[in-house]
Formats: sequence, structure tokens, C-alpha cells
Amino acid sequence: MQATLTSKGQITIPKQVRDLLHLKIGDRIEFFLDEAGDCRVVPVTASIKRLKGMVPKPKKPVSLSAMEKAIAQGASE
Repeated sequence: MQATLTSKGQITIPKQVRDLLHLKIGDRIEFFLDEAGDCRVVPVTASIKRLKGMVPKPKKPVSLSAMEKAIAQGASE
């Protein structure tokens, strides 16, 4: 697959690539260059909202002072 660079430095990502990466209008992509000079294109489409529910809520609420104590204890180790 090929794309043409415009005078403004823009390209159109081929549909097959957009479909493969599940890209939609407004999605962001990131470019990574490796040591050999090859480029990887990676979608940056995950919303922070998708993280909700990944960590279960604690069975018992933890107070702010208990959190601070745990942080201080962890920092001293």
C-alpha cells in the first residue's frame, strides 16, 4: 500500500489500514521510529473511560489518613 504526501505534509491513511487499526474520525495515531529507521503506526484511541471498572472497589472504604499512612510506610521501605 502507498500514500502520497501533500505539500502540507499530510497523507491519507489507506482504508485497509484504517479498518485494520479500527480508526475513526478524530482518532489519534502515534508514530514510532526504531533503530533501523523503520516506522510503526499505533492507534491512540483508548479513552480513559474504558479503564473504569478494571480495579474492583475495596470491600471496606479506606480513609484518607489510612492511605497517607500506607504511602508513608511504603516510601520508607
